[in-house]
Amino acid sequence: LDIYAASKLDELKNEPRTFELLPLDQDSQRLDQLLESEIYVYQNVDVMAYGALHQDEIRALFVHPESRGNGIGKALLEFLLLKIKGEACLYVAKSNVSAKALYGAYGFKVTEEFETQYNGVSVLANKMMRID
Repeated sequence: LDIYAASKLDELKNEPRTFELLPLDQDSQRLDQLLESEIYVYQNVDVMAYGALHQDEIRALFVHPESRGNGIGKALLEFLLLKIKGEACLYVAKSNVSAKALYGAYGFKVTEEFETQYNGVSVLANKMMRID
């Protein structure tokens, strides 16, 4: 919950609107999706990042802001991709340029654009696919 709270709004920082954090334990849709997934953590002394998989979908990849820039996101993404047989997909805010660049470096391509909501505010999002 702490990593999510510290990281979630970063993925929306390039949006033209300001967002208010909806804590994960109060966001029933995202929490339910996370709890039905396989969750993997990256831990040194403390948990620094986590990722979640549900079948071929990467449902979460969050690195605590204090742990960024050390290759943890790449290592966790590579680990998650090893767990997926065949095609992989994920969803990301259209404006989250840094995450999309990371995913693009691993062969993901935008296949769809759609409107969704975060905490009651509309956001454009992308579906990204990786064909193995």
